[in-house]
Amino acid sequence: MRIIFAGTPQFSADHLQALLDQDQHQIVAVYTQPDRRSGRGKKLHASPVKQVAENANIPVLQPQSLKNEEALGELAQFNADLMIVAAYGLLLPQTALDTPKFGCINIHASLLPRWRGAAPIERAIIAGDQITGITIMQMAIGLDTGDMLLKSECTITPQETGDTLRSKMIALGIPLLFETLSAINKNTLTPEKQCDAESNYAVKLDKKEALINWHESAETIDRKIRAFTSAMGCHTFLNNQRIRIVKARPLTDNKNETVGSIVAIDKKAIIVQCDNSFLEISIVQIPGAKAMDISSLHNGRPNFFNVGDLFSLSLNSE
Repeated sequence: MRIIFAGTPQFSADHLQALLDQDQHQIVAVYTQPDRRSGRGKKLHASPVKQVAENANIPVLQPQSLKNEEALGELAQFNADLMIVAAYGLLLPQTALDTPKFGCINIHASLLPRWRGAAPIERAIIAGDQITGITIMQMAIGLDTGDMLLKSECTITPQETGDTLRSKMIALGIPLLFETLSAINKNTLTPEKQCDAESNYAVKLDKKEALINWHESAETIDRKIRAFTSAMGCHTFLNNQRIRIVKARPLTDNKNETVGSIVAIDKKAIIVQCDNSFLEISIVQIPGAKAMDISSLHNGRPNFFNVGDLFSLSLNSE
């Protein structure tokens, strides 16, 4: 088949690379988000998908929108049989969905109709879901509302992070995509409509969510820390310094001390009071340093944390 691939992050790039490695279909064009400025120098950086496409000498298109006539005309010129979309980041109008012979399919990182939207991996961890997976669906004009074609599920472990779950999703998604393409060729798919009443929305991650609210339970805070591992990292403040919490675990013990206060310190962890629970923190990142375990921090800066210190919700908070 003649295929157009549309995606932006590493999740998408891994699927594109797998298609290229399989070499059973012709990737005629790749669509991805425009280059973004990032890092200290605010230099322009190409998306992981663009990098894979350029290495394979595939035409790369980066329109700001696919809703204008020029972009739609360019899309039609590729005479594609199918468009594969994976975390692209742009909404496709109906004209674009109808342009390829077999329409557009989406590789979505949840078991639809649960977690439609932009951040299904992180939202599943934060919600405490025990099972998730990949759904490949026929795209429709609504947000992740199209008919489901194939599904594959996996468990979410109590230690799961955004990074580890994303790796699981990629391992599920690639063979499921190949199975879908084979079924399209053989015309053996049986689309299944979604039940809208069972749907919920995986809202896009907001940087404000990365600030730890110590009035929440330790279990809730731990889920956010694990979910945001690669996205942005969760943080708090101590003495007007931003402290990133990299690894922690909830404890059921409770002393009813002031929430956000350090109630105990040992060689491997600091214990912080949350809402009716404790959070045991074992890896942190302090200003001007890389992430390190608490024992290493104690060796270099033994008095950085002290029992009674109070984490705050913002700079200059008391």
